[in-house]
Amino acid sequence: MRKGLIDRKTKETDISVTINLDGSGKYAVRTTIPFLDHMLSLMGKHGLFDLTVKAQGDTDIDDHHTVEDVGIALGKALKQALGDLKGITRYGQASVPMDETLASVSLDISGRSYLVYRVEYPKKSKLREFDPDLIEDFMQAFAANAGITLHIGVAYGRNTHHIIEAIFKSLGRALREAVTIDPRVKGVPSTKGKL
Repeated sequence: MRKGLIDRKTKETDISVTINLDGSGKYAVRTTIPFLDHMLSLMGKHGLFDLTVKAQGDTDIDDHHTVEDVGIALGKALKQALGDLKGITRYGQASVPMDETLASVSLDISGRSYLVYRVEYPKKSKLREFDPDLIEDFMQAFAANAGITLHIGVAYGRNTHHIIEAIFKSLGRALREAVTIDPRVKGVPSTKGKL
């Protein structure tokens, strides 16, 4: 089984992440930020990953450090679980509708991190106390530490919750496709022989 386990402790956060890429979509997520818990649970469920995330941070100041550091830890755990990258499909893409919203994620497990984030939120986009702008920070940290090229776009949407939910479901499904082992792939899927 392809598993990753990362513990990350700083003066601002204390985070533990485990991911099993060959799981069944079981998840246990507790970050002290309920909206982030919900989104990560969706990603695990739709990616068919077994995912555990435990996090505490200085949310009395702001959610930023915890959200970003969870992205860092999850990216590192994914990279660890992928191991030598042999046999993976490498590319993944998914579009997910969520009522009035349509979000798309395309990604490449390339070893080169890059984020394109084409998402606009409606005015008045607060979700209780959660700032939707933190999702881009999460994705930047995740892509950088996983070593993936990640393109996220929302064609349209009115409800901020639906927009973000469609993004995380799309991310889970695109990752599921990209990490799948294809028995026809010998070695790493690159003409360079290395990712």
